[in-house]
Amino acid sequence: MIFDLLLVAALLWSAVQALTTPDLFRAVVLFIIFGLLMALAWARLDAPDIALAEAAIGAGLTGALLLDAVAHLHKKRREQSP
Repeated sequence: MIFDLLLVAALLWSAVQALTTPDLFRAVVLFIIFGLLMALAWARLDAPDIALAEAAIGAGLTGALLLDAVAHLHKKRREQSP
């Protein structure tokens, strides 16, 4: 019971932080953390198939693509600034 409450609090905290932070890199990292916590929540709800999909697609693949996009944005900004 206590673990579940801590998990809900961590999910809410990471979601709010990811949506309100102005730094793109930090937002993506918080999104990945949220995805991993969500996978843990699905596992706690006895839905291992959804938990595995959330971890692989939600946190893993999407997180990697977003990190790559942020890296490309920073590279473009460096090239454009004199």
